[in-house]
Amino acid sequence: MSEQPAPAPAAPSGPLPEDLARSLKRDAAGLVAAIIQQFDTGEVLMLGWMDDEALHRTMTTGRVTFYSRSRQEYWRKGDTSGHVQWVKSLALDCDGDALLVRVDQVGAACHTGTRTCFDGRDLDAIVGHAG
Repeated sequence: MSEQPAPAPAAPSGPLPEDLARSLKRDAAGLVAAIIQQFDTGEVLMLGWMDDEALHRTMTTGRVTFYSRSRQEYWRKGDTSGHVQWVKSLALDCDGDALLVRVDQVGAACHTGTRTCFDGRDLDAIVGHAG
């Protein structure tokens, strides 16, 4: 009886490396939250949404690409505003349901023209403390 050669491993079905694709925990729409942070100051700039293709584009172009839930299309930050986000690093959280994208932000991150999407939007809350 001759031994059959092992079949070649199947190519990943999507644009992401197979191990990363398996690690992502997407919502019902196939999206993962992407927290955008200024790389050198730690400032949280905004939150966007990515599917596998948006994450792939972000990983392979050096520019942040999101998936717009309202318009149901891809958009690359800065293409119309000039307020580009240059990727400095990417990380997946321990649960696989959020991404941290550290960027060098050019100009405003928010579509309203503010530096971050959180500027001037503080909520009243009791401040806790340890011990």
